[in-house]
Amino acid sequence: MEDRLNIPPTKSALLELTRKVNFLHEGYRLLERKRELLTRLVYENLQTYRTLKRESMGTLKQAYHCLSITQMRMGSARIRQLALGMPLGLEASILPRRNMGVQYPAITIQQLPLQPVGFLGTDASLDETRLSFAEMAEKMAQLAEVETALLRLLEEQRKTQKRVNALKYNVIPRFERTIQFVKNGLEEEERNTLFQIKVLLEQKS
Repeated sequence: MEDRLNIPPTKSALLELTRKVNFLHEGYRLLERKRELLTRLVYENLQTYRTLKRESMGTLKQAYHCLSITQMRMGSARIRQLALGMPLGLEASILPRRNMGVQYPAITIQQLPLQPVGFLGTDASLDETRLSFAEMAEKMAQLAEVETALLRLLEEQRKTQKRVNALKYNVIPRFERTIQFVKNGLEEEERNTLFQIKVLLEQKS
């Protein structure tokens, strides 16, 4: 890549280049601010993600512990039979959410009241298992939301960092070198003009 733009050293070119480089500096400041905000959001979501991951693993362990007790008391065949007609225990809604130009799903989970599934061949541990799995599903949904947001924020942060670096180390320096080239060309042209005027004045005198 060339060190500068291929632009003739004219005053109009200098004005246009100055206008553009000022615009690029403003864009750089905005992108740098966006990068800082994205970094802060990433760290905030990372803390939330770690907390939810720990809580989710706890609810997962508890749910399967309850299931193992129910399985011992009722048997796998009876649990599978009841599961076929089991009423819903959760109600979920997913809506798009945007933050710093990044879109990710916002998940809302609501546990529904337990509905009876019949008394014959059931055990009290079944209700505890159903509640445990509902709580686990709620935590897992929250974890999925935060994890998706975190991944997309990280991707946007990387893209913004690349744009910041491109402006700082490539685009802006090229424009500034071009501005210096144009200024040098104009100064050289001005010196030549002054020299020619001086020569003409000396010839007339």
